[in-house]
Amino acid sequence: MKTVKRCPWPTENDPLYLAYHDREWGVPVHNDKILYEFLVLEAFQAGLSWRTVLYKRKNFKKAFAGFDPRKVAKFTKRDVNRLLKDAGIIRNKAKIEAAINNAKKFLEVQKEFGSFSKYQWQFVGGKPIVHKIRTLKDYPVKIKEADVMAGDMKRRGFKFLGPTVLYAHMQAVGMVNDHIVDCFRYRELI
Repeated sequence: MKTVKRCPWPTENDPLYLAYHDREWGVPVHNDKILYEFLVLEAFQAGLSWRTVLYKRKNFKKAFAGFDPRKVAKFTKRDVNRLLKDAGIIRNKAKIEAAINNAKKFLEVQKEFGSFSKYQWQFVGGKPIVHKIRTLKDYPVKIKEADVMAGDMKRRGFKFLGPTVLYAHMQAVGMVNDHIVDCFRYRELI
């Protein structure tokens, strides 16, 4: 039986992590609702492992109104308090408040650009950046496009979305193909 070559970060004995790598990570996303979902999840992941967030993803979806930014933008202090009691998510008040704030800013960007996707993809010229990564050591912590996007989003009032978090977001939603060159997904996504 032939072994499938993957990136070195998802462990072989973790089916959820493998499925995420094999089906989602690095696939170009232009759906605004999914982009908002990943902005929320990446912000909550800051300082933690993606695996931690991945295992709580269904709970986050339920807690944050199916990642509908219109609904989340209407969350109140009562919702913040409710979420702080929800053991199914990461209970960090600043990150919860940032998700609500970011929903409002997300809607402002949608209105200005016609879609959040159009806004976000402009930072990579509308097509994925393809890196030629061979080992874990080759992954940069951030890239200049993430720096520029972070600066613009900060200016627009977004929170918890600095260059490192946004680079991870760009990798997740396929704005950057950072599968290692030997990974079976690398060629599928170029």
